[in-house]
Amino acid sequence: MRHTISVVVQNRFGVLTRIAGLFSGRGFNIDTLNVGPTQNDKISRMTIVVVGNDQVLEQVVKQLKKLVDVLEVHDFKDGDVIDRELILLRVKATAAARPEVMQICDIFRAKIVDVQSASLSIEVTGDESKIGKFLQLMKSFGILELSRTGRIALARR
Repeated sequence: MRHTISVVVQNRFGVLTRIAGLFSGRGFNIDTLNVGPTQNDKISRMTIVVVGNDQVLEQVVKQLKKLVDVLEVHDFKDGDVIDRELILLRVKATAAARPEVMQICDIFRAKIVDVQSASLSIEVTGDESKIGKFLQLMKSFGILELSRTGRIALARR
């Protein structure tokens, strides 16, 4: 089962290492890991996406809550989370293909952030489904380079 876990932590040296070690020590491979400051610069939010056994992950969440620098832990279930991902990609864009790439960008509300003679650099945000569909369409033009943030999430309250 796929889990999205949000961990609010004190912004201190070594916290990321301890939390990542907790997952690796239990045999969980982290699919995506995102860390950034919150509205308070002394606190950071980590969004961790893992796939694994529900019972074992429940133990990891309990152990996370016991760590000194951890303030909050949420294991999001489908439907009670707002999530987004950002990708930057560069695609081949000949003069003939450019209008079609731009039309697809408009449909997906993607932003063209750089134009070169043989390529376009594009920024896209959205949920995993939207990002996947956009990438599938861009593959036919030729993806030259790609960078993804991974999922960030907040509880739906």
